Amino acid sequence: MVARSSCLTVVCLALVAGVVAPGCQSSKFAIHRHRDESSRVVKDDEPQSSPRPHELRESHDEAEIRLAAAEAAVPPALNSEGTQPEATVAPAMKDTQPIDLTTALLLTGGESPQIAFAQARIEESLAQIDRADVLWLPSLRAGVNYNKHEGRIQDVAGNVIETSRGSLYTGLGANAVGAGSPAIPGVIAQFHFTDAVFQPRIARQTNCARQWAAQAATNDALLQTALAYVNLMRAAQELAVAIEIEQHAKELERVTGEFARTGQGLPADHDRLRTELALRTIEVRRAEEAVAVASARLAEQVRWDSSRPLVPMETQLTPIEMVPADTPPQGLVAMALAQRPEISESRYLVGEAIERLQRERYAPLIPSVLLGVSYGGLGGGLGSNITNFGDRLDADAVAFWEVRQFGLGEQASRREANARIHQARFREIQMLDRVAREVVEARAQVASRAQQISTAREAVAAAKDSFQRNTTRIQNGQGLPIEVLQSIQALATAQREYARVIADYNTAQFTLHRALGWPIQSAS
Repeated sequence: MVARSSCLTVVCLALVAGVVAPGCQSSKFAIHRHRDESSRVVKDDEPQSSPRPHELRESHDEAEIRLAAAEAAVPPALNSEGTQPEATVAPAMKDTQPIDLTTALLLTGGESPQIAFAQARIEESLAQIDRADVLWLPSLRAGVNYNKHEGRIQDVAGNVIETSRGSLYTGLGANAVGAGSPAIPGVIAQFHFTDAVFQPRIARQTNCARQWAAQAATNDALLQTALAYVNLMRAAQELAVAIEIEQHAKELERVTGEFARTGQGLPADHDRLRTELALRTIEVRRAEEAVAVASARLAEQVRWDSSRPLVPMETQLTPIEMVPADTPPQGLVAMALAQRPEISESRYLVGEAIERLQRERYAPLIPSVLLGVSYGGLGGGLGSNITNFGDRLDADAVAFWEVRQFGLGEQASRREANARIHQARFREIQMLDRVAREVVEARAQVASRAQQISTAREAVAAAKDSFQRNTTRIQNGQGLPIEVLQSIQALATAQREYARVIADYNTAQFTLHRALGWPIQSAS
């Protein structure tokens, strides 16, 4: 049975905190975050709790990788480990609302219109089951009718006579005129026995398919929220890099200006640094825009007030590992084929199509039934006189068989139902191929981007070393400040690329986790 959204929110906490909530079944993959060359794996015996947003604090590891203090005319961008500067909130962004990944996923599980729509479709299918189960039961009708006739009419014997008469009927049923039974019986049961047998089966197959579709919708919504949060973290990290590089450019522009005023440097060098500073300021404004856009998109996912910018509570964009990069793709594909809700949905849709074909096969052999009982009062007479008012009881039982269009209609209906089975099966095959492709593709992205992280970290460390050496040379009077410009540009490029690689890696991890069917599940 598909887990309810309330249980999925517990799963979301487990996903972000790196643990599986008590009573939930853990996947084969431990969730952990790794920083630099080492990894920290969350053990099964660690506390099974997730901190609330206002209780989150920086860990000791995060404190160790903060920016080093300024130690030269232009402060260094990174510490000795080559990590990123801490993300900051743009000064123009006021009345902000902090958010972490756990909270974002919780809000998605409880507020997402996409998930609510899927749940409403489940309720619709349950109502269809209830309706199919009561096809056997009769309906009640009550009414009144008055009939007035003037002129010629044919009696039962066939004689055409001239008469004036009227009649009044009231009670269970309606439209009781003359000697026939009421055209609208008071208690009526009219159904095809085939529908009474097969419609409940069809409705239950539909219900199961929609439950799995709701699980798939939940997984998709959680993925979209996770990616929106990753994009917000990336934008915030790039803003921090842009602000830091702008500070470097400001300091370098100041030093170059002093060299130009004292004759130790060229005014052209100062003009070049002024241009560089203007470009770096533009990058800061562009990064602030990216943060605002990412915040609005995350707010849409979690149904938050878009006028209050969301800012990530985490200060460092770090890799999140849910599926090890070296896991063989064959095992991942097998896991996905066993767990993806879309595949289970496809199988139930095949079952629904099969039940519809069975219905068409048995339709000509099983009769339709009409049971009607009417009871009321009837009175009438010549002219407009309503007399002799008394009780009237009518009961009818009819069973009939139907072969539509001399059997050609039956044959066409069966061909149509059989074609729908083929369509459902081909959709299932298509889904199997799609799932396998998504898993292999996401796994390849995880493996490739894991290697890119170490390369990007080396690039940041090298750019930082170059920047520090050039700064030291200038301080020792061994060169001109303009020589530091290229190092600043290289450092900015390396830092931005490092942030993007980590964001891309986390994106691939979440995408792979969703491709596997979001394997952290609750046993409740």
